[in-house]
Amino acid sequence: MKASRVSVVGGVAASAVLLLSVPAFAHVSVTAEGEAAKGGYATVNFKVPNEMDDASTNKLEISFPEDHPLASVMTQPVPGWTAKVTKTKLDKPLEMHGEKIDEAVSKVTWTADGKGVQPGTFQKFPLSIGALPEDADELVFKAVQTYDNKEVVRWIEPQQKGQEEPEHPAPALALTAASDGHGAAASHDDKADDKAEAKDDKSESAASSDSSDSTARVLGIVGIVVGAAGVAFGVLAGRRRANS
Repeated sequence: MKASRVSVVGGVAASAVLLLSVPAFAHVSVTAEGEAAKGGYATVNFKVPNEMDDASTNKLEISFPEDHPLASVMTQPVPGWTAKVTKTKLDKPLEMHGEKIDEAVSKVTWTADGKGVQPGTFQKFPLSIGALPEDADELVFKAVQTYDNKEVVRWIEPQQKGQEEPEHPAPALALTAASDGHGAAASHDDKADDKAEAKDDKSESAASSDSSDSTARVLGIVGIVVGAAGVAFGVLAGRRRANS
């Protein structure tokens, strides 16, 4: 009886150790460099790990959310990869910097020119995106990872609040509260304000300098007059003494 209990306990312990020793698989994720403020622009990185021991990732497709279309998406060159940006016509045009935009980016695809993301490594794929929505707390993308052995992994399952993470979660970008002027626009406005303030300071400094120069000139003239009067008084005093 005791022996059977010991064997059961031992088996459970062994199973627990085995479960703890199994590494948690990483998944395709997205993070911002700095803040991703609502209404602004952000640089984001899609991190793609290789989860296989005998194959390399040679293709990545990122689909953009249809409910929050992004009019501006720019890729940054990634050595060994070719990027393709796909745009789609919008049913409802967007207004951006005073102009109406009738299309938005629906997908970005990176294809490896060489070995791709090899086993035991990961790769970051950067994008500049905007303008970010003001009425959402996050943007959910769909990622499709393709390996050179033709296996495809679809990271497209949204994370539901209060539930465990799905097996293949979709990359989600958390958005922060909107800053004054909305990110890049605020930076541009701040620079303009700084230039205006610098110009005003320069004008005030010039005015102050002119005022100081004028004051100095007046004081100089007064000094000359006072000095001349003093000399004249001295000469007259000398003549009076001589006559007396």
